[in-house]
Amino acid sequence: MKIAVIGLGVLGAGVARALALMGAEVTVFERAAAMAGTSGTTFAWTNSHNKNPRSYHDLNVAGLSEHAALARHPGAAPTWYVCNGNLEWAEDAPGAERLTASVAELVDREYPVRWITPQQAREFVPDLRLAAHIEHIAHYPTEGHVFPALLVSRLWGEARDHGARLRCPATVTGLSETARGVRIELSDGVAEADAVVIAAGRWTEALTASTGHRIPMADPDAAGTATVGLLGYTNPLPTRLDRVLTTPRLNVRPDGAGRLIVQGLDLDADADPASPPAVDGHHARELCGRLTGLLAGTEGARLESLRVGQRALPADGLTVAGFLGDNARIYTVATHSGITLGPLLGRLAAQELLTGDPEDLLADFRPERLIGRTELPTLRPARFAGQQ
Repeated sequence: MKIAVIGLGVLGAGVARALALMGAEVTVFERAAAMAGTSGTTFAWTNSHNKNPRSYHDLNVAGLSEHAALARHPGAAPTWYVCNGNLEWAEDAPGAERLTASVAELVDREYPVRWITPQQAREFVPDLRLAAHIEHIAHYPTEGHVFPALLVSRLWGEARDHGARLRCPATVTGLSETARGVRIELSDGVAEADAVVIAAGRWTEALTASTGHRIPMADPDAAGTATVGLLGYTNPLPTRLDRVLTTPRLNVRPDGAGRLIVQGLDLDADADPASPPAVDGHHARELCGRLTGLLAGTEGARLESLRVGQRALPADGLTVAGFLGDNARIYTVATHSGITLGPLLGRLAAQELLTGDPEDLLADFRPERLIGRTELPTLRPARFAGQQ
């Protein structure tokens, strides 16, 4: 079976790998370069944290398990995946109330989480600086982070090993079903396939519209909304951090070679793809100041890069995975949780395409719920949007 995959981010690479492993003849169409979309600007935190409804939580828990299984795969060291846990705390009464309620919900769902003391937190992160009034810290041992480029290299490398091919640059401008399969319209010609998987991230809406089954996506260019956020990338720093910290003023994780990625969700209100902030401007200084207040060994920190990330967010905030129309020829995957869900969605999409058997985990995330709808839920402000 000849299957085209549109997009070579984490989702596209995951789909291509799974299809190739199952024996499909796979061609990936990528308009610019691997990870040219959201996968190249992501905090890359793996979690099922504050993810509702329950079916979305369960899907992300399965995503964590998929990463763990992929990391155990014989003969391939998991250089792309770090599962050292996450620490979170609150600094004021409203924040403590929200965190306590969140932890209680996760405990009820049997999600691994426990309360630890500041002393225990410093055993995990020796250089951690905590305000004196912080007494309780939530520890999520199964959460972690991914190095996106290494994850894509793992997924796409195995896809290539099993015969997958890449056409790049190749801009797909439209899709239409034919008597024999799917016609793929390109900026410089046409191609054909038996089936197509759209894994185009924030370009999903335009491509699905060309099929007559438009899936509305939150505007990825809308400044100050849940779809955009600032990510700072530091210079190498002599601080001891090997896990994710999600704190009231700063999220931070390692990025390899002593560098860190930093994120202040309240600063996302100023994020504008049309006007990225200066790498040495106010936002950069604020992020570095917060980092120094959080971790010893970060004095003199500077940002080597300050990027505006643009999230691929279906209009109701939840994952989309399924066929467009009744002919089972065009399949779409789109999600805000691409890092957590990428390998899992790749496998489940491939199984649905090649076997025709629906996956129960995806039952609540079919495209039909969004197609044709004009009134959709208002997405939460960026400062409360989950980051992954």
